[in-house]
Amino acid sequence: MTDPTERNRLDTEESPYLQAHADNPVNWQPWDEKAMDAARERDVPIFLSIGYAACHWCHVMAEESFEDDDVAALLNDHFVPVKVDREERPDIDSIYMSICQQVTGGGGWPLSAWLTPDGRPFYVGTYFPKEAKRGQPGFVQLLEDIHDSWSDPEQREDMEDRADQWTSAIEGKLEDVPDQPGDVPGTDAMEQAAEAAVRGADREHGGWGRGQKFPQAGRLHILMRAVDGDGRDAYRDVVTETLDAMAAGGLYDHVGGGFHRYTTDRDWTVPHFEKMLYDNAEIPRAFLAGYQLTGRQRYAEVVRETVEFLQRELQHPEGGFYSTLDARSPAATADGDHEEGAFYVWTPEAVHDAVSDETAAELFCDRYGVRPGGNFENGQTVLTETMGVDALATEYDLDRVTVEDALAEAREQVFEARSERPRPPRDEKVLAAWNGLTISMLAESAIVLDDGHAEVAADALSFVRERLWDSEQKRLQRRYKDGETNVDGYLEDYAFLARGAFDLYQATGEVDHLSFALALARAIEDQFWDEEAGTLYFTPTDGESLIARPQEVTDQSTPSSAGVAAELLLSLSGFTPHDRFEGIAERVLETHASNVDSNPLQHASLTLAADRYANGSLELTLVAEDLPASWRETLAEQYLPRRLLAWRPADENSFKQWLKQLDVSEAPPVWAERSQRDAEPTVYACRSFTCSPPRHSVEEALSWAAGNLGE
Repeated sequence: MTDPTERNRLDTEESPYLQAHADNPVNWQPWDEKAMDAARERDVPIFLSIGYAACHWCHVMAEESFEDDDVAALLNDHFVPVKVDREERPDIDSIYMSICQQVTGGGGWPLSAWLTPDGRPFYVGTYFPKEAKRGQPGFVQLLEDIHDSWSDPEQREDMEDRADQWTSAIEGKLEDVPDQPGDVPGTDAMEQAAEAAVRGADREHGGWGRGQKFPQAGRLHILMRAVDGDGRDAYRDVVTETLDAMAAGGLYDHVGGGFHRYTTDRDWTVPHFEKMLYDNAEIPRAFLAGYQLTGRQRYAEVVRETVEFLQRELQHPEGGFYSTLDARSPAATADGDHEEGAFYVWTPEAVHDAVSDETAAELFCDRYGVRPGGNFENGQTVLTETMGVDALATEYDLDRVTVEDALAEAREQVFEARSERPRPPRDEKVLAAWNGLTISMLAESAIVLDDGHAEVAADALSFVRERLWDSEQKRLQRRYKDGETNVDGYLEDYAFLARGAFDLYQATGEVDHLSFALALARAIEDQFWDEEAGTLYFTPTDGESLIARPQEVTDQSTPSSAGVAAELLLSLSGFTPHDRFEGIAERVLETHASNVDSNPLQHASLTLAADRYANGSLELTLVAEDLPASWRETLAEQYLPRRLLAWRPADENSFKQWLKQLDVSEAPPVWAERSQRDAEPTVYACRSFTCSPPRHSVEEALSWAAGNLGE
């Protein structure tokens, strides 16, 4: 039998990240049984390298080590090298990242782990330079040392013992649930979380942290939900300080819209330039809520510009959304080397070459801080809003409208000039989970901004549903690319996509979206709910057996899938004739109550779910064939964080067809005894089975709710 590890097998993989390593001299293997069997037969460790296509340091380590023949020889001779795309296999990533964080106190990508042939880790780290520098061990020396230790029986025994200990630590962190469940966090949980967010906020520069700045959408939603009431001005202030900083700094692309991953500094100036679909879904959702809360038009502009970016640069021609744009692109130099940020940065000369009007070019440079010497590498500038429009008008002795028009023209010309540059590579896999996040944002934007974003969301949902959902088996695949689907869906795929479908129902009143959301929720119950443990696992019950079955209860770069699922099930509970969904959500919140109580910000999504459980949804049952324009205006303007829009047709025959499509014989609680009155569009405001009288104005129903439901 031919040893599969005698050649690089990534050439048949669909992942762009794996394909990028298919020409390496390293005999990379995908994560599969062939690779594991080869490690057992050869009795050598597995070298596991986990990354993703837009990862800067993944590129660096590849260029330094994985493209080097001598390094490849070490890896091929003494290990079975395995490559994993963390975006395709977040379950594998979560397992080995958890031990990296426990052992080293940090994490990141590329994740480098050495495993026994049966998958137990015994050495972990992230990026390793080829040769030792700045206190980091060299990759070559590590490979030699690990090989020597593995070959020595006494040291091999120590490595096996460490692998056992680390595997137990992984199981304890990812699988275990508290011995005794607690009470679901009460109505004060949100305020405690908001107070913690204020205490930890960077009040000088916005956001959280004193070094790198990551967007923290969950914390912003916590603060906005808690903002009502006396003495809570600080909550609102931290929200606006953070949103303003993200919109003005280098995190945001001021020419083409959309957000980069994070900034490398405290004042939001220099980003890591990759653009991730999930960031450009979750950050705009926070801006939409901020717009409703404050009325600041800039927040709405950011959302519109980001959606334009998504449609222009990340949308599949048939509706779904691709995953990422790389941080690096070919530089405009003779050698064409890939440089981080090359597509996005500017010099004064480049701006003047792009903008035909001299004054407009100067205004642009002053507005966005483009100066000789720059704020980035090689004298280039990351655009930030450095000078306000009113200050520019005063400086140039122009009226504000003239300045705004000149800046708009300059931005268009800079955008056109930039479009001629070599573009960052695009990872064109379509992931169910990340599309679900995007559909939610677009649906909410359709309610708040009414810019045709519901149609964009519907196209994306249709794309994912047609290609990744098996309606007969009730199973969801995670990834689509070039006509191929792969990887069984994880909890985040089901939960995020179900929330997207439900949010689109709330935006459009189309029952088909609600029906799909309910089908996905039932699949969550069937495949991820463990009643004995009282938790939702990240992998399905019949999924691949790994060294641990992970849960995802903390928010990372994306929301906690368990938290999103719990809040989703609470929202959908009123649309079912049973109480199982609410019961699952309640158990999950009880199981993880101690986590929420001890660190609500790390568990932001579970905290938000606990808030909905404790305070109930504000149900607005909308009985109408067409929503009156005044109703839409009110819903767009009002910040109602636990709002739930329960559309139903006024025509009773149509309503019966709805119930048939949902496979229920009687109206579920959210619609029961809530019908049209006086032959006019009718609205009911309800919470916890207490409802307003039928009203013909959403504003009147909300006013009644404020006086009678405490909303």
